[in-house]
Amino acid sequence: ARLLSALRAFFADGVRRGERSEDPSALLDPPKLPRLLPKALAESQIDALLAAPDIDSPLGLRDRAMLELMYAAGLRVSELVLLPATAVNLRQGVLRVTGKGSKERLVPLGEESQHWLERYLQQSRPQLVGKGKVHALADGQTPLFVEPTLHALTRQAFWHLVKRHAQVAGIDPARISPHGLRHSFATHLLNRGADLRALQMLLGHSSLSTTQIYTLVAREHLQKLHARHHPRG
Repeated sequence: ARLLSALRAFFADGVRRGERSEDPSALLDPPKLPRLLPKALAESQIDALLAAPDIDSPLGLRDRAMLELMYAAGLRVSELVLLPATAVNLRQGVLRVTGKGSKERLVPLGEESQHWLERYLQQSRPQLVGKGKVHALADGQTPLFVEPTLHALTRQAFWHLVKRHAQVAGIDPARISPHGLRHSFATHLLNRGADLRALQMLLGHSSLSTTQIYTLVAREHLQKLHARHHPRG
C-alpha cells in the first residue's frame, strides 16, 4: 500500500510536469488491508476489573466509580476525565456527555454505576477535596473526578489506573487499554441483542458506519462459539 502510494505520487508528478501522458499506476488495484477490530474484554474479565479497586480507600472508591461509569456509559477516555460535576443527574439516572465536535448526548447510568457514583460523591470525593478548592476544567466547570492534588485526572493517569487494576484482576496489562472498556460496552450490548442505531446514539458516533464495525466483532464471537461447541464446527 505504501509502495503504491509512492508510485501514484511519482507518476502524478510526471503527468503534471508534462513528462508523461498517462499514469500507469491507475491500473493497479490497492491491496486489501486487514481490518483491525476493536478488542473487547470478556464479561468475566470486566467483572474482575471492576472489583479490583480497594473500595475502603477514597482513591479506590473513586477508581471503582470511574470504571463502573466508563463501562456502563461507553465513554471515551477524554469524556470521562473531563466530565463536569454538573453532568450527572442521579435523580433521573442519566449522564450528559459532551463528545467529539462538542456534540451532547444523554446516556443512561444504570443502577450499578449509579450506586458507585453516589458512594463516591458522598464518601470519597469529600475526603479527596477536603477544605481545598478544586481546580476548574478548561471550560471553567468543576471536574467530577479529582486527584488528591485537586486537579482532574489526565488521560495518562487514567491509563495507568486501568493497567494497575488489570494486573490485580489477573488480566494481562498489555491486552487492555482504557478504550477497551468502551469497546467492551459496545460489544456486550450488541451480543445481548441491542439495536445498532441505539448503540450509535449511546456511543456518540456521527455515522452508523463507524458503529457497524462492532457487528464484525459480534460475528467473530459467534463464529468462535460455533467452532468450539458445534459437533460439526
